[in-house]
Amino acid sequence: MQFARTLPRELVHRAAVAEVFLTDAERRSEDEVLLAAQLPRLHAFHDDTLAPRTHHDPFMLLEACRQAIFVVAHRCLGVPPGHKFLLRAVESDVLDLTALVPGSTPTEAVIAARIEERLRSRSGMTGLRLAFGVTIRGHPAMSARIDYSWTRPRDWARLRAGQRGALGLPGRPVALPGPHADAALVGRRDPANVVISPPRTTGDGGSAARLVARTTHPTLYDHWVDHVPGMLELEACRQLALTAAVAAGTLRTPTALPAGLSARFHRFAEMDLPLVCSTAPVLPGAAVECALHQLGAPVAEARIGFADRDTADPAGAAGAAPGRMPGSRGTALT
Repeated sequence: MQFARTLPRELVHRAAVAEVFLTDAERRSEDEVLLAAQLPRLHAFHDDTLAPRTHHDPFMLLEACRQAIFVVAHRCLGVPPGHKFLLRAVESDVLDLTALVPGSTPTEAVIAARIEERLRSRSGMTGLRLAFGVTIRGHPAMSARIDYSWTRPRDWARLRAGQRGALGLPGRPVALPGPHADAALVGRRDPANVVISPPRTTGDGGSAARLVARTTHPTLYDHWVDHVPGMLELEACRQLALTAAVAAGTLRTPTALPAGLSARFHRFAEMDLPLVCSTAPVLPGAAVECALHQLGAPVAEARIGFADRDTADPAGAAGAAPGRMPGSRGTALT
Protein backbone atom coordinates (compact mmCIF):
# COMPACT_ATOMS: atom_id res chain seq x y z
CA MET A 1 0.00 0.00 0.00
CA GLN A 2 1.30 3.45 -0.87
CA PHE A 3 1.11 6.55 1.35
CA ALA A 4 2.77 9.04 -1.03
CA ARG A 5 -0.40 10.66 -2.42
CA THR A 6 -4.09 10.79 -1.62
CA LEU A 7 -6.87 9.18 -3.56
CA PRO A 8 -8.85 11.60 -5.78
CA ARG A 9 -10.92 13.91 -3.61
CA GLU A 10 -14.07 13.32 -5.67
CA LEU A 11 -13.79 9.58 -5.03
CA VAL A 12 -14.21 10.11 -1.27
CA HIS A 13 -16.75 12.94 -1.62
CA ARG A 14 -14.52 15.69 -0.29
CA ALA A 15 -13.85 19.12 -1.80
CA ALA A 16 -10.54 19.91 -0.08
CA VAL A 17 -7.52 17.71 -0.71
CA ALA A 18 -6.43 18.43 2.87
CA GLU A 19 -9.57 16.61 4.11
CA VAL A 20 -8.74 13.40 2.18
CA PHE A 21 -7.14 10.82 4.49
CA LEU A 22 -7.09 7.77 2.18
CA THR A 23 -4.04 7.17 0.00
CA ASP A 24 -4.61 3.76 -1.59
CA ALA A 25 -7.16 0.99 -2.12
CA GLU A 26 -6.79 -2.58 -3.31
CA ARG A 27 -9.56 -5.13 -3.74
CA ARG A 28 -8.40 -8.42 -2.23
CA SER A 29 -11.50 -10.54 -2.88
CA GLU A 30 -15.16 -10.19 -3.73
CA ASP A 31 -15.92 -9.02 -0.20
CA GLU A 32 -12.61 -7.58 1.02
CA VAL A 33 -10.86 -4.30 0.27
CA LEU A 34 -7.61 -3.08 1.79
CA LEU A 35 -7.13 0.68 2.13
CA ALA A 36 -4.33 2.92 3.30
CA ALA A 37 -4.72 6.18 5.21
CA GLN A 38 -2.37 8.87 6.42
CA LEU A 39 -3.47 10.95 9.40
CA PRO A 40 -2.15 14.52 9.56
CA ARG A 41 0.14 15.40 12.44
CA LEU A 42 -2.08 18.36 13.32
CA HIS A 43 -5.65 18.80 12.12
CA ALA A 44 -7.50 22.06 12.80
CA PHE A 45 -10.69 20.26 13.81
CA HIS A 46 -9.86 16.75 14.98
CA ASP A 47 -6.79 17.81 16.95
CA ASP A 48 -8.32 20.89 18.56
CA THR A 49 -8.25 20.03 22.27
CA LEU A 50 -7.46 21.72 25.57
CA ALA A 51 -5.56 18.62 26.63
CA PRO A 52 -1.98 17.76 25.68
CA ARG A 53 -2.20 16.18 22.25
CA THR A 54 -1.33 12.66 23.35
CA HIS A 55 -3.61 10.69 20.99
CA HIS A 56 -5.27 10.98 17.63
CA ASP A 57 -8.99 11.63 17.88
CA PRO A 58 -10.81 8.32 17.24
CA PHE A 59 -13.35 10.29 15.19
CA MET A 60 -10.53 11.00 12.71
CA LEU A 61 -10.07 7.25 12.20
CA LEU A 62 -13.83 6.93 11.88
CA GLU A 63 -13.74 9.62 9.18
CA ALA A 64 -11.16 7.57 7.30
CA CYS A 65 -13.55 4.60 7.44
CA ARG A 66 -16.39 6.86 6.29
CA GLN A 67 -14.34 7.87 3.27
CA ALA A 68 -13.71 4.19 2.57
CA ILE A 69 -17.42 3.47 2.07
CA PHE A 70 -17.38 5.64 -1.05
CA VAL A 71 -14.28 3.92 -2.41
CA VAL A 72 -15.85 0.49 -1.99
CA ALA A 73 -19.09 1.63 -3.64
CA HIS A 74 -17.57 3.50 -6.59
CA ARG A 75 -14.41 1.52 -7.36
CA CYS A 76 -15.44 -1.98 -6.39
CA LEU A 77 -19.18 -2.09 -7.05
CA GLY A 78 -19.53 0.39 -9.89
CA VAL A 79 -21.87 2.86 -8.21
CA PRO A 80 -21.82 5.84 -10.62
CA PRO A 81 -20.40 9.22 -9.60
CA GLY A 82 -23.09 11.65 -8.55
CA HIS A 83 -25.12 9.13 -6.58
CA LYS A 84 -26.18 10.34 -3.14
CA PHE A 85 -25.40 8.36 -0.01
CA LEU A 86 -27.35 7.79 3.19
CA LEU A 87 -25.72 6.95 6.51
CA ARG A 88 -27.83 4.49 8.47
CA ALA A 89 -25.69 3.21 11.35
CA VAL A 90 -22.19 3.66 12.73
CA GLU A 91 -20.28 1.69 15.34
CA SER A 92 -16.68 2.01 16.47
CA ASP A 93 -14.52 0.70 19.28
CA VAL A 94 -10.97 1.69 20.13
CA LEU A 95 -9.02 -1.53 20.66
CA ASP A 96 -5.73 -0.06 21.86
CA LEU A 97 -5.35 3.55 22.96
CA THR A 98 -1.56 3.35 22.69
CA ALA A 99 -1.90 2.74 18.94
CA LEU A 100 -3.42 6.23 18.65
CA VAL A 101 -0.32 7.95 20.05
CA PRO A 102 1.13 10.11 17.23
CA GLY A 103 4.78 9.95 16.32
CA SER A 104 7.26 12.35 14.78
CA THR A 105 5.91 11.63 11.28
CA PRO A 106 2.34 11.44 9.95
CA THR A 107 0.57 8.32 11.18
CA GLU A 108 0.02 5.63 8.55
CA ALA A 109 -2.94 3.29 9.00
CA VAL A 110 -4.12 0.22 7.10
CA ILE A 111 -7.88 -0.31 6.95
CA ALA A 112 -9.29 -3.74 6.14
CA ALA A 113 -12.88 -3.39 4.90
CA ARG A 114 -15.17 -6.41 4.61
CA ILE A 115 -18.65 -6.52 3.09
CA GLU A 116 -20.90 -8.13 5.70
CA GLU A 117 -24.21 -7.60 3.94
CA ARG A 118 -25.45 -6.35 0.58
CA LEU A 119 -28.74 -4.43 0.70
CA ARG A 120 -30.95 -4.99 -2.33
CA SER A 121 -34.24 -3.81 -3.76
CA ARG A 122 -36.08 -4.58 -6.98
CA SER A 123 -33.77 -2.14 -8.76
CA GLY A 124 -30.61 -3.96 -7.61
CA MET A 125 -28.01 -3.35 -4.93
CA THR A 126 -28.77 -0.23 -2.91
CA GLY A 127 -26.39 -0.38 0.04
CA LEU A 128 -23.89 -2.22 2.20
CA ARG A 129 -22.90 -3.09 5.71
CA LEU A 130 -19.13 -2.78 5.96
CA ALA A 131 -16.94 -3.96 8.83
CA PHE A 132 -13.56 -2.31 9.33
CA GLY A 133 -10.38 -3.22 11.13
CA VAL A 134 -7.88 -0.36 11.48
CA THR A 135 -4.23 -1.18 12.11
CA ILE A 136 -1.51 1.32 13.01
CA ARG A 137 2.15 0.31 13.12
CA GLY A 138 1.05 -3.32 13.04
CA HIS A 139 -1.23 -2.96 16.10
CA PRO A 140 -5.02 -3.24 15.95
CA ALA A 141 -6.26 0.26 16.77
CA MET A 142 -10.00 0.33 16.04
CA SER A 143 -12.87 -1.76 14.79
CA ALA A 144 -15.86 -0.15 13.11
CA ARG A 145 -19.02 -0.95 11.22
CA ILE A 146 -21.00 1.32 8.89
CA ASP A 147 -24.40 0.65 7.31
CA TYR A 148 -25.19 2.87 4.33
CA SER A 149 -27.15 3.07 1.12
CA TRP A 150 -27.20 5.15 -2.05
CA THR A 151 -29.72 6.58 -4.48
CA ARG A 152 -29.77 8.18 -7.93
CA PRO A 153 -29.52 11.98 -8.11
CA ARG A 154 -33.02 12.43 -9.56
CA ASP A 155 -34.54 10.23 -6.86
CA TRP A 156 -32.68 12.21 -4.23
CA ALA A 157 -33.90 15.52 -5.61
CA ARG A 158 -37.50 14.28 -5.64
CA LEU A 159 -37.20 12.92 -2.09
CA ARG A 160 -35.69 16.07 -0.63
CA ALA A 161 -38.09 18.40 -2.43
CA GLY A 162 -41.02 16.41 -1.08
CA GLN A 163 -39.65 16.36 2.46
CA ARG A 164 -38.89 20.06 2.60
CA GLY A 165 -42.15 20.96 0.88
CA ALA A 166 -44.13 18.98 3.44
CA LEU A 167 -42.48 21.09 6.16
CA GLY A 168 -43.16 24.35 4.35
CA LEU A 169 -39.44 24.98 3.84
CA PRO A 170 -37.83 26.67 0.81
CA GLY A 171 -35.72 24.78 -1.67
CA ARG A 172 -32.37 26.04 -0.41
CA PRO A 173 -31.94 26.05 3.37
CA VAL A 174 -30.14 28.66 5.42
CA ALA A 175 -28.68 27.42 8.71
CA LEU A 176 -30.26 28.83 11.86
CA PRO A 177 -27.92 31.13 13.78
CA GLY A 178 -27.55 30.81 17.52
CA PRO A 179 -25.22 31.13 20.50
CA HIS A 180 -22.47 28.59 20.99
CA ALA A 181 -21.31 26.97 24.20
CA ASP A 182 -17.99 28.12 25.60
CA ALA A 183 -15.18 26.26 23.82
CA ALA A 184 -13.53 25.16 27.07
CA LEU A 185 -16.79 23.57 28.22
CA VAL A 186 -16.53 21.01 25.39
CA GLY A 187 -12.76 20.64 25.62
CA ARG A 188 -11.95 22.80 22.59
CA ARG A 189 -9.64 25.77 22.07
CA ASP A 190 -11.17 27.15 18.87
CA PRO A 191 -14.75 28.48 19.25
CA ALA A 192 -15.33 27.69 15.55
CA ASN A 193 -15.24 23.99 16.42
CA VAL A 194 -18.10 24.20 18.94
CA VAL A 195 -21.34 22.80 17.48
CA ILE A 196 -23.81 23.05 20.38
CA SER A 197 -25.51 25.88 22.20
CA PRO A 198 -24.93 26.41 25.95
CA PRO A 199 -26.33 23.22 27.55
CA ARG A 200 -29.12 23.23 30.10
CA THR A 201 -30.28 20.66 32.64
CA THR A 202 -33.53 18.86 31.85
CA GLY A 203 -36.20 17.83 34.30
CA ASP A 204 -35.20 14.18 34.25
CA GLY A 205 -31.59 14.92 35.23
CA GLY A 206 -30.22 14.85 31.70
CA SER A 207 -28.98 17.74 29.59
CA ALA A 208 -29.98 19.37 26.32
CA ALA A 209 -28.59 21.83 23.79
CA ARG A 210 -29.36 22.88 20.26
CA LEU A 211 -27.08 21.80 17.45
CA VAL A 212 -25.66 24.93 15.83
CA ALA A 213 -24.46 24.41 12.27
CA ARG A 214 -21.85 26.58 10.60
CA THR A 215 -22.01 25.88 6.88
CA THR A 216 -18.64 27.61 6.48
CA HIS A 217 -16.86 25.05 8.66
CA PRO A 218 -14.03 23.63 6.51
CA THR A 219 -14.33 20.08 7.86
CA LEU A 220 -17.94 19.51 8.92
CA TYR A 221 -19.23 21.32 5.82
CA ASP A 222 -16.34 20.54 3.48
CA HIS A 223 -18.87 20.88 0.64
CA TRP A 224 -22.42 22.14 0.42
CA VAL A 225 -25.21 19.80 1.51
CA ASP A 226 -28.87 20.63 2.10
CA HIS A 227 -29.14 19.08 5.55
CA VAL A 228 -27.20 18.50 8.75
CA PRO A 229 -24.45 15.94 7.96
CA GLY A 230 -24.30 12.74 9.98
CA MET A 231 -20.77 13.38 11.26
CA LEU A 232 -21.88 16.78 12.56
CA GLU A 233 -24.73 15.09 14.42
CA LEU A 234 -22.23 12.70 16.02
CA GLU A 235 -19.98 15.60 17.01
CA ALA A 236 -22.90 17.37 18.68
CA CYS A 237 -23.65 14.20 20.64
CA ARG A 238 -19.99 13.89 21.62
CA GLN A 239 -19.76 17.49 22.83
CA LEU A 240 -22.97 17.37 24.85
CA ALA A 241 -22.11 13.95 26.29
CA LEU A 242 -18.73 15.28 27.45
CA THR A 243 -20.31 18.20 29.28
CA ALA A 244 -22.92 15.92 30.87
CA ALA A 245 -20.33 13.35 32.00
CA VAL A 246 -18.11 16.04 33.54
CA ALA A 247 -21.10 17.61 35.31
CA ALA A 248 -22.07 14.19 36.67
CA GLY A 249 -18.53 13.54 37.90
CA THR A 250 -17.95 10.44 35.75
CA LEU A 251 -15.27 12.24 33.70
CA ARG A 252 -12.60 14.52 35.08
CA THR A 253 -12.32 16.79 32.05
CA PRO A 254 -14.16 17.32 28.74
CA THR A 255 -11.06 16.22 26.81
CA ALA A 256 -11.68 12.46 27.12
CA LEU A 257 -11.56 10.38 23.93
CA PRO A 258 -14.68 8.78 22.38
CA ALA A 259 -13.51 5.18 22.70
CA GLY A 260 -16.83 3.49 21.91
CA LEU A 261 -19.71 4.55 19.70
CA SER A 262 -22.99 3.08 18.50
CA ALA A 263 -25.35 5.30 16.52
CA ARG A 264 -28.47 5.04 14.38
CA PHE A 265 -29.97 7.65 12.10
CA HIS A 266 -33.71 7.80 11.53
CA ARG A 267 -34.31 10.70 9.13
CA PHE A 268 -32.86 13.84 7.58
CA ALA A 269 -32.14 16.75 9.91
CA GLU A 270 -33.01 20.12 8.39
CA MET A 271 -30.49 22.86 9.13
CA ASP A 272 -33.13 25.60 9.10
CA LEU A 273 -35.24 24.06 11.89
CA PRO A 274 -34.19 23.73 15.55
CA LEU A 275 -32.39 20.43 16.14
CA VAL A 276 -32.22 19.51 19.83
CA CYS A 277 -29.56 17.19 21.22
CA SER A 278 -30.21 15.63 24.62
CA THR A 279 -28.64 13.13 26.99
CA ALA A 280 -30.14 10.81 29.54
CA PRO A 281 -28.83 11.05 33.11
CA VAL A 282 -25.21 9.90 33.16
CA LEU A 283 -24.49 6.77 35.19
CA PRO A 284 -21.05 5.77 36.51
CA GLY A 285 -19.32 3.23 34.28
CA ALA A 286 -21.95 3.47 31.53
CA ALA A 287 -21.88 4.94 28.06
CA VAL A 288 -23.72 8.24 27.66
CA GLU A 289 -27.11 7.95 25.93
CA CYS A 290 -27.77 10.74 23.41
CA ALA A 291 -30.66 11.60 21.12
CA LEU A 292 -31.44 14.20 18.47
CA HIS A 293 -35.01 15.44 17.89
CA GLN A 294 -36.52 17.89 15.42
CA LEU A 295 -40.14 19.05 15.62
CA GLY A 296 -40.59 16.40 18.30
CA ALA A 297 -39.57 13.54 15.98
CA PRO A 298 -36.46 11.38 16.55
CA VAL A 299 -33.64 12.12 14.12
CA ALA A 300 -30.78 10.05 15.54
CA GLU A 301 -29.59 8.33 18.69
CA ALA A 302 -26.15 7.41 19.94
CA ARG A 303 -24.33 5.81 22.82
CA ILE A 304 -20.82 7.10 23.46
CA GLY A 305 -18.24 5.71 25.86
CA PHE A 306 -15.21 7.76 26.82
CA ALA A 307 -11.65 7.03 27.92
CA ASP A 308 -9.37 9.48 29.70
CA ARG A 309 -6.23 10.21 27.73
CA ASP A 310 -3.97 9.06 30.55
CA THR A 311 -5.51 5.61 30.99
CA ALA A 312 -4.66 2.46 29.08
CA ASP A 313 -8.16 1.10 29.60
CA PRO A 314 -10.45 1.88 26.63
CA ALA A 315 -13.45 1.40 28.93
CA GLY A 316 -12.30 4.56 30.67
CA ALA A 317 -14.38 6.49 33.12
CA ALA A 318 -17.66 6.53 31.26
CA GLY A 319 -17.75 3.13 29.61
CA ALA A 320 -16.82 2.31 26.01
CA ALA A 321 -19.02 -0.65 25.17
CA PRO A 322 -22.24 1.01 24.09
CA GLY A 323 -23.77 -1.92 22.22
CA ARG A 324 -25.72 -1.79 18.97
CA MET A 325 -28.66 0.49 18.36
CA PRO A 326 -31.93 -0.85 16.94
CA GLY A 327 -32.68 -0.54 13.23
CA SER A 328 -33.73 2.67 11.49
CA ARG A 329 -34.38 4.36 8.16
CA GLY A 330 -31.24 6.41 7.69
CA THR A 331 -30.11 9.98 7.18
CA ALA A 332 -27.95 11.83 4.71
CA LEU A 333 -24.20 11.47 4.73
CA THR A 334 -22.95 13.65 1.85
